[in-house]
Amino acid sequence: MVEFERGVRIGVDVGQVRVGVSRSDPDGILATPLVTLARDLTAAPDAVPSDLAELAALVAEHEAVVVVVGLPVNLAGRHGPAAVHVKAYADRLVDVIAPVPVTLTDERMSTVVASRRLAERGVRGKRQRAVVDQAAAVEILQSWLDAQRRRT
Repeated sequence: MVEFERGVRIGVDVGQVRVGVSRSDPDGILATPLVTLARDLTAAPDAVPSDLAELAALVAEHEAVVVVVGLPVNLAGRHGPAAVHVKAYADRLVDVIAPVPVTLTDERMSTVVASRRLAERGVRGKRQRAVVDQAAAVEILQSWLDAQRRRT
């Protein structure tokens, strides 16, 4: 049996406008919403965008042992333009938070599932847009945690 390393995991849903962030408990059982960051698309090429800097601060604050980034694989299982964009974001994140590892995980349908769950709870419209990125990050992290536990 493989030992499951104790520590907080951070889940990330990278969007064009916002980045949803979630975290797990130290035992890696439950993912909960943390924050939504605004994407900084104005940073100079040699500068660290503010959303990456804020994410690095969250990783340090929560003493995260790994960061799980959702990779938008299309329904056919292929990587389209969105996946290329997320991979580039994850590559920059690796540089900013080293030595904390970054792992990519299939996030197919996470935003759809998150939106549906929020709607079922009566969260709609502007209120839903404000939290859907965090909810998607929770879906990404929770499914990754569940898959890790099934392996141990």
